[in-house]
Amino acid sequence: MKAWLRTHRPLVGGAAVLVLLGVAVLIFALLRPPPEPPVATPPSTSVTSTTTTPTGTSTPTTTTAATTTRTTTPAPPGVPFPESLRGQDVTRLPTDRKVVALTFDAGANAAGLPSILRTLADQHVRATFFLTGNFAQADPGHVQAILAAGHRVGNHTMTHPYLSRLPDNEIAGELTRAEQALMRTGADPRPLFRFPYGDRDARTIAAVNAQGYAAVRWTVDTLGWQGTAGGGNAQRVVDRTVEALQPGEIVLMHIGSHPEDGSTLDADALPGVITAVRARGYEFVTLGALLGDGQTG
Repeated sequence: MKAWLRTHRPLVGGAAVLVLLGVAVLIFALLRPPPEPPVATPPSTSVTSTTTTPTGTSTPTTTTAATTTRTTTPAPPGVPFPESLRGQDVTRLPTDRKVVALTFDAGANAAGLPSILRTLADQHVRATFFLTGNFAQADPGHVQAILAAGHRVGNHTMTHPYLSRLPDNEIAGELTRAEQALMRTGADPRPLFRFPYGDRDARTIAAVNAQGYAAVRWTVDTLGWQGTAGGGNAQRVVDRTVEALQPGEIVLMHIGSHPEDGSTLDADALPGVITAVRARGYEFVTLGALLGDGQTG
């Protein structure tokens, strides 16, 4: 036996190595941890389309959206203004009816607004307010109070500049930025516009029209904005309104206080204005009358 082992020693050694390898493999298999269950992968958002090859074979292709894109919906078009208003800065409503449109400009502070809104509500009168974008940004609550009371709003530019001194592209920017500021408060000023300081010419009127707005001036300026420092008083506001009274009269008044004396003559005179106008058989409308939807009050 010993002689046989000496003769076949290489063979025996190889067999032993094989046995040891087998044992090692068995031990590794027994000690290996079980595989983890597969992890569910969330479905991806994909759009499948069909591409037609030159041979006429339809091949589906899948495009996977990596991100979600939020689309901003543009504001719907405003009410178009009648073509008859193009090229004009309207000074009175085109009517023979005994109606008056009260309008208020706001480019500075809102000192007179609470009194104005209270008087209009008490007298059941609707008016039109031309507001700057700066005014809307300074306190959106003022704009919302005007809307909540049922009044109409118009565009009075963003910063109240002299438009005749600006090129057309800057005029467009003034109107667009004011419109956006007002829209953010819930007010849509389109298509009514008033020039700051009444400063306009044929070019600037055309530039305003190109932005979808009709320009509206006034029949009479009460001059309440001059304040007591300018020799004014509430009675003068009433007298100027009555002296210019005619069918379709558009009255210009202001919301803010005088920068020096702090007076709010238009707000103070408003009850007397309404009483005097009604005493002469007139009623009140908004500038929506230019568009066929003026509210009567």
